[in-house]
Amino acid sequence: MRRYFSNFAGGWPAVGLLLIRIAAGASLIIDGREQIYTDHPMSPVLLGILAIANGAVLISGLWTPLAGFLAIALSAIQFLVYHDSACPAMLLAAMGAGIALVGPGAISVDAWLFGLKRIDIDKIGGPHRW
Repeated sequence: MRRYFSNFAGGWPAVGLLLIRIAAGASLIIDGREQIYTDHPMSPVLLGILAIANGAVLISGLWTPLAGFLAIALSAIQFLVYHDSACPAMLLAAMGAGIALVGPGAISVDAWLFGLKRIDIDKIGGPHRW
């Protein structure tokens, strides 16, 4: 049954999903930039680069399920490594989970690459009988 409808929401829901993706991606990019430009051991610098890359992929809407679950992992790691407040980490994890489960929406690279395609059966198989 899943093949008969698109999981790329259109209209205003697509705009809402785009705003959530932008907020989560910008948060990841800002956090990653802070990790890179501070004097920390090599491991958090690599996490910062990964956070920036994940933020860019999340904003564009490419590989959204993977990017959403990676946002969950990065926010949990950031909370465990830096022992900051749990509220921003929980918010980013919830946004990542929501995007991973719902999908990126129609305004995304995923929708452009993998969206529901229309196949004209009449042209392929000739006349049909119902």
